[in-house]
Amino acid sequence: MSQSTPTATPATPTPTGEPAEGGSLVGSLGEQTLSTIAAAVDGLASTEARVAVTVAVVGGLVVVGLLAVPAGVRLVGRLSVRLVLSREPPPDETHGYDYVLAETLVVRTLQFGLGLLAVVSLLFVWELDTIAAAFADLLGGTAPSIGRVLVTLLLFAGAFVGADLLETKMTTFAERSTLINRHQQGIAFQAIRVSLLIAVGLTTLSVWEFSLDGLLVGAGFLGIVVGIAAQQTLSALIAGFVIMFSRPFELGDWVEIGGTEGVVTDITIMNTRLRTAWGDTVVLPNDAVSNATVTNHTAQNRLRLSVDVGVDYTTELEKARELALEGVESADKAQPVPTPQVLPKAFGDSAVVLECRFWIENPSARTRALATAQVVSAIKARFDEAGVKIPFPQRELSGRAETGGFQVADDRTTVPTGDGERTSPPEGAEADE
Repeated sequence: MSQSTPTATPATPTPTGEPAEGGSLVGSLGEQTLSTIAAAVDGLASTEARVAVTVAVVGGLVVVGLLAVPAGVRLVGRLSVRLVLSREPPPDETHGYDYVLAETLVVRTLQFGLGLLAVVSLLFVWELDTIAAAFADLLGGTAPSIGRVLVTLLLFAGAFVGADLLETKMTTFAERSTLINRHQQGIAFQAIRVSLLIAVGLTTLSVWEFSLDGLLVGAGFLGIVVGIAAQQTLSALIAGFVIMFSRPFELGDWVEIGGTEGVVTDITIMNTRLRTAWGDTVVLPNDAVSNATVTNHTAQNRLRLSVDVGVDYTTELEKARELALEGVESADKAQPVPTPQVLPKAFGDSAVVLECRFWIENPSARTRALATAQVVSAIKARFDEAGVKIPFPQRELSGRAETGGFQVADDRTTVPTGDGERTSPPEGAEADE
């Protein structure tokens, strides 16, 4: 058996130098940790004991760091998501934040800390007090910066995770409610994400002990400059938020905005896009939309149309009205409820004008065109069958009474010829030879 020479009890090394500002708590915890480790290995006097402790520390590091830590982090993460957030664990493929990456970062951080603790313990086990003290000084000096880096990473990771969870909650709420549409949902989510990032950025600056006074003053001047230089853009931006939440129209609505008619295909915070009946895409700035008259043809899911038709003044008006009403009611696109109407509207230049009113469902430019064509064709067919005349434009010429009206000066007609003018005889008389 080998003999071992007892050695003096190693003194507890204390990190030299003053801790950095803001790192007093870290330094105190480091000193307590070093004291605990030194007291634990104080009784190790033989080489065999040190080897045994070294093997135990390395084995414990492998078991805890490679097996226990990943399993524990994964279990805690799943329990937190399920119990605290009241939802099922996220699938392996997510459309938002990468939860696997978050778990990996936590696992690697814990493994790194366990590795540092094992190295310090082994230095004390083998009585390398000087190296241990230097290592402790190094950790004490860099610990505040490392702590700030870890806090910064945790803040941004928490912001992205929180934004992803809020998006999930908002999506669930939007699917169950009619108070918010998907564009309002998207705008609200983007506003929440930007707010979270701004809050995290300001908090990070505070963690790194940056003064925010100068930053706020600079931001104020920058806001004034940007506000003056981008008045039109900011106006469109604000109008976009107003349109999103006032909801004068939705995607797919058939609208008329300032004389431009089309189907709404996209609504952003800057502009609104319409697709016209001719296939054109019209982009309207949101500030122009908010200042224009907006007519939503599909808001009530039905629309009243009217067709004017003229009948001759000699036509029996009631008969013409009944025939026109039969034509309107026979059109497939004209709805029976509300009841179609045919009313005398005006005295035209050549006809009495009848206004045919009817309603269509699921209005669109195509439905309006088809319904109008059906009504016009049906009324024309009824009038032709009944002999009701739709007069052409007519003009009546008359002379002024003061001048005697129209007068025929002579019943003989003067016909110009190549040799001169020749007067033709009256009708029924023979020409003189």
